[in-house]
Amino acid sequence: MNITVCIGSSCHLKGSREIVTKLQELVRKEKLEESIELTGSFCMGQCVRGVCVTIDGTLYSLSPEQTEGFFYKEVMGRLTP
Repeated sequence: MNITVCIGSSCHLKGSREIVTKLQELVRKEKLEESIELTGSFCMGQCVRGVCVTIDGTLYSLSPEQTEGFFYKEVMGRLTP
């Protein structure tokens, strides 16, 4: 699974660094380093939507406060059959 977080200037100002850090922590906590590739990308063209995050190409909009819930719902939900 590929998770990409926008680290462009607008998303950076809205908390993308905190989101990246939290996702890294959660991936380690759940021992998913072999299953998840976490990458960054400059501007995804959706600056008004907040911090843009994609999972295998599907776009989501996050705030740092939503990261843990997003991880367990969207990421773990896709990994758990």
